[in-house]
Amino acid sequence: MRYSKESLEAEKRRDSEKSGVRLNSQGSQELPVTNTDSRGNLVRGQWSRTSRSPSTRAPSADEPRSRNTSIKLPNSSTTSRTSSTSPSQHEASPPRPQPSAHQSQSRPNTPPRSSNARDLRQPTPPETQPSSRRNTKTYDTPEPWNQGLGREVRESREYGRTCDDTRSRSQSREWKSYGQRRVLYPASKQLDSDCLSEMQQARQQEEDDDEEAYWSSVRTLYEKIPSCSRPRPPKPKNAITIAVSSRALFNMVDDLKIYEEEGLEKYMEYQLTNENVILTPGPAFRFVKALQHVNSRLRDLYPDEQDLFDIVLMTNNHAQVGVRLINSVNHYGLLIDRFCLTGGKSPIGYLKAYLTNLYLSSDSEKVQEAIQEGIASATMYDGAKDMAYCDTQLRVAFDGDAVLFSDESEHNVKEHGLDKFFQHETTFENKPLAQAPLKGFLEDLGRLQKKFYAKDERLLCPIRTYLVTARSAASSGARVLKTLRRWGLEIDEALFLAGAPKGPILVKIRPHIFFDDQMFHIQGAQKCGTIAAHVPYGIHQKCNN
Repeated sequence: MRYSKESLEAEKRRDSEKSGVRLNSQGSQELPVTNTDSRGNLVRGQWSRTSRSPSTRAPSADEPRSRNTSIKLPNSSTTSRTSSTSPSQHEASPPRPQPSAHQSQSRPNTPPRSSNARDLRQPTPPETQPSSRRNTKTYDTPEPWNQGLGREVRESREYGRTCDDTRSRSQSREWKSYGQRRVLYPASKQLDSDCLSEMQQARQQEEDDDEEAYWSSVRTLYEKIPSCSRPRPPKPKNAITIAVSSRALFNMVDDLKIYEEEGLEKYMEYQLTNENVILTPGPAFRFVKALQHVNSRLRDLYPDEQDLFDIVLMTNNHAQVGVRLINSVNHYGLLIDRFCLTGGKSPIGYLKAYLTNLYLSSDSEKVQEAIQEGIASATMYDGAKDMAYCDTQLRVAFDGDAVLFSDESEHNVKEHGLDKFFQHETTFENKPLAQAPLKGFLEDLGRLQKKFYAKDERLLCPIRTYLVTARSAASSGARVLKTLRRWGLEIDEALFLAGAPKGPILVKIRPHIFFDDQMFHIQGAQKCGTIAAHVPYGIHQKCNN
């Protein structure tokens, strides 16, 4: 050997003093368990399990075998058993630093090993067992194969944490609308826009089809069933047209005074100034309301019925006055859709064009003109008293002679006296009387009554007719009833007064309108509060003229 034993021990002491390694009682150093790499070289600068101090150098080859055996490396089987029973088996080993070039140069030259040093076996890496890879924990620097395993373990753990985070985010993710998701993922906007255009076209087509089907059904329903709020007016060729003047429908006495005293221009200025002032009801107002109730009942029984009353406002007022009339009509809920404003001209020429069945006015001259034209007409007179009228039934009272029947009997009375008249009526009892202007209106009422009778509504019929005549039932009543029978008409009540006043009877009946040809009967009805309509027809009109 090149060096003596004393020099080796002195060198050993110096190294131990520098590194702080304790020496045993025999003067030898307690060496830690050495770590070797894959080539069998010792790795320096690591902490030992026993000394807890870093090792500074490799043991000399001349150390006794007993010392070498204390640092002999375990074989692979021993390593595997130790690693499986290690208390810290789930942590990865920190990397071990390699010796630097300066450290390798500063080491003294080591003499060649003797044959005894051959007992230091070349260390071999532990066997790669699946049970020890994931459970081994050491403070040593891992070998290359161990470093790969550590990286694999770390990646698997990171992947597990990533999956857990993703799963937790997916479970607690808040629902977002389609528009919000498009904002979050702008990359898909182009794709969404292409798909959206097709979706919008399909959706728009479906909406158009649904809308067309809806309006088609609405049109069909509107054509068949009138609206509840505003029923459609009947067709004029099928309707019973009642033409009413503005002064008969509304109370326009003060307006008439302005026209007669101040002229047309002041009258029109007054109407324009007060066009938002609602007019008060006139003598024909309650009659028109009763006609509307009959229409409503007929529509309930016959939804497609066209044989209804149709009210037309016929007036010679200027068109500028029409705004006030329209406001008043709408205010009271009157179903009057057709207006005729002639601007000062007589409206009689339009009565036939409107297919008028009955014309009611407060102007007796126009009524007389309409009678001469062959149109049933009457002059309206309001009652002097307020009277309660039935709202659920139209009540119409007729005088007989010169209203429903011709004035033949009145001619006989004027020419031959009352006795000759009774004898004449008894002789011609089975001969029907000729008709008068209001016979057609009674026929219209009778036709509508039969519609209710067909539905078993006789007792609840909203139309009731009365015959109030001055004839005597015993002497001249039979001819009247037989005439009505021959005409095919029914009268609900026949009242023969034999010359007694009609006013008290009319108070009991409370008709919406009472037609008579003699003014003294009209005046008597007015005094009792009955709304009367004078029919200017017959011999009495000629006598008065």
